[in-house]
Amino acid sequence: MSEYTWPARAGVPAQEDAHRDWPATVTALPIGVPVSGEVIGRQPFGVFVQIDGIPNAVGLAEITAMPREMDLPLVGAVITGRVIWHADHNRQVKLRLDEWQS
Repeated sequence: MSEYTWPARAGVPAQEDAHRDWPATVTALPIGVPVSGEVIGRQPFGVFVQIDGIPNAVGLAEITAMPREMDLPLVGAVITGRVIWHADHNRQVKLRLDEWQS
């Protein structure tokens, strides 16, 4: 199994649930708000995060916001960060992780 896998387990938001709850997610997570959560997926372009307190919100911290000398957090890691954007087309909350702040 590759380290870049998508989780197939209970509790991970389904796409249709994220789509349905998107307006509430955007309202609950305005740009600039601090968040925490668990890394639930790791891809070459970034990590997916299940955001605490918002069950159907999926965050994405992309490598474009990561300093070159750092590594992506592992699946299961608990992270903190801030909301930097809302991607309406795929219902993702874009994040910048606190550990990536320079």
